This record gives sequence, C-alpha cells and structure tokens, in this order.
Amino acid sequence: MNNINYQKELDRIIEKLEKEGKLGKRLLLHSCCAPCSSYCLEYLKQYFRITVFYYNPNISMQEEYVKRVEEQKRLIKAYNELGEGYPIDVIEGDYEPDKFFEIAKGYEDCKEGGERCFRCYEQRLRKTAELTRKMQFDYFTTTLTISPLKNAKKLNEIGEQLANEMSICWLVSDFKKKNGYKRSIELSAEYDLYRQNYCGCVYSKLEREKMN
Repeated sequence: MNNINYQKELDRIIEKLEKEGKLGKRLLLHSCCAPCSSYCLEYLKQYFRITVFYYNPNISMQEEYVKRVEEQKRLIKAYNELGEGYPIDVIEGDYEPDKFFEIAKGYEDCKEGGERCFRCYEQRLRKTAELTRKMQFDYFTTTLTISPLKNAKKLNEIGEQLANEMSICWLVSDFKKKNGYKRSIELSAEYDLYRQNYCGCVYSKLEREKMN
C-alpha cells in the first residue's frame, strides 16, 4: 500500500469505463469547499454524473460554514452554465458541529494532519458512504486529496474500508497530482472564489493564527 499511485489507478478506472462505453456513472463527491472542488469538478465532470455532497461538521463557526457552502453552490451553477461535461447536482448535508467536537474530544492538541484529522476524515467519508448506499450511487470519493496538507494514503484507506463495509465502490484519487492543486488555485482566481487560509475546524484556525 505504501507506493500506490492513486492518480494512475484513477486513470485506469476512467480508461476502462471509456473503453467499455460506460462513462456517465453516478458519483457522489464529498466536497470540503469550492476552491478544492474546482479542479476536481472540472476534471471529473468529463467522465461522471457528479452530485456534490457538502458535509463538513468540522467548520465550527456558522458564518464560515454558510460562506463556504454558498461559494460551493455558486461554482456549481457557473460550471453548469458552461454546458461542458455532465451536469452537476449538489446536496447540502446537515450542519452539525457538535458531532465533530464529539470525535475530536481528547485530540484537541493534535497538530493538523494527525489523529484528529484522521477521525475527521472518517466522519465525513462515513456520512458520504451512507448516502452513497442509500441513493445507490455507482461511486463515492472526496475532494480532500487535492490538498498538499491532507494525507491521500489515509483518505484512500478509509474510503476503501468504508466501501468494503457497506458493499459500495470507492473511487481512488490523489487530485493534487497532474498539477491539480495548482489548477485549483488558478480556477479560484478565475471564479473569484473565497479561499480560506485554514482547513475549517477551530483547532486548525488557531494553529494557523499562531504561525502568522
């Protein structure tokens, strides 16, 4: 598992679907924010019918949450108006920060990228997996792998584990590859997206403020 190139694995899946004439499969894409989703959507909408699932209980402040979710919807509307690729739908999950604080309890002092983050990954991906099974999507995945600060290996391991547990299909990814992260910055500028300087939770916000 140590040396898996998840982007190459994704390329192989897409090539196989294309060869078999099976493009347009339904994908539930968990999204953390509009900037991170910008490249993922630009790339994936050529091959999948995407529904974006915006579920982020880690965002502790409601004002911040609302700002991010509205930017997500604005970007999706702009992409759909372009008329390129498959149309994109969106589902806004429940805003339940108390659930994040439950799983973060005892891990408040972990540095970003540690065990608290892994628990947060699992919480968001589990909710996405449950919706995937309920609504019978063909695949599920997350935009989180686009960030250089996120552990793509751990995210894919959690995704595969949930897929096996629920008998659904995880779409492997490492969206930062192929200059994906660079492209997300370009698209954020192009669409004038609100681009926050911390992941979302109060702990990452405090950590970032200490660095400045």
